[in-house]
Amino acid sequence: MPRIYDLSVPVAPGKIPIWPGDPEPVLARFAKMEDGSEANVSQLSACVHLGTHIDAPYHFIPDGATVERLPLETLIGEADVIDFTHLNGHITAAALEAAAIPPQATRLLFKTRNSAWWAAGDPDFHPDYIALTDDAAAYLVARGVRLVGIDYLSIAPYDDPGPTHRTLLRAGVVIIETLDLSAVPAGRYTLHCLPLKLVGSEGAPARVVLTA
Repeated sequence: MPRIYDLSVPVAPGKIPIWPGDPEPVLARFAKMEDGSEANVSQLSACVHLGTHIDAPYHFIPDGATVERLPLETLIGEADVIDFTHLNGHITAAALEAAAIPPQATRLLFKTRNSAWWAAGDPDFHPDYIALTDDAAAYLVARGVRLVGIDYLSIAPYDDPGPTHRTLLRAGVVIIETLDLSAVPAGRYTLHCLPLKLVGSEGAPARVVLTA
């Protein structure tokens, strides 16, 4: 049996950090067996960037691809977890150059000190999370990376989200955000990332697992 790592952050209203300005998720039953209904049925209201999710190019590129157009060949396959837990600042091109990234890697997941917040069950939003700088994004595009993931709500710095997103998404790089990598050692795995097939959407929640 392969080992399975579930990288998906549990979605529980009031117990999960929310990007400032995004609506709080609401999960409520509208049919209840205790009230006489034959089955329990719930309604979910949330931002499409809730919890573990993907960003499609349309998120920052006006004519970019939307979620339903993303190739499954990009979302499923070999992926490398790169350990940057030693970094106190953002991941730069220089940091990537110094890391032991396999030369042919096309899917990269960055484990940083952000993952400690998931391990602790911290529901607060932390604007000082570790992210990817724009020059790091350009470095990855030049290397031919097709998918990149990180262990907090955004791949880009809180105070300047546009450049990193645009550099990656303009090149067709799929972004996975809000990964819990706290229990995952660095190394190579098989990635299974399956976002909801939301037609016309710039993002979608996803269940993301690694197998080893």
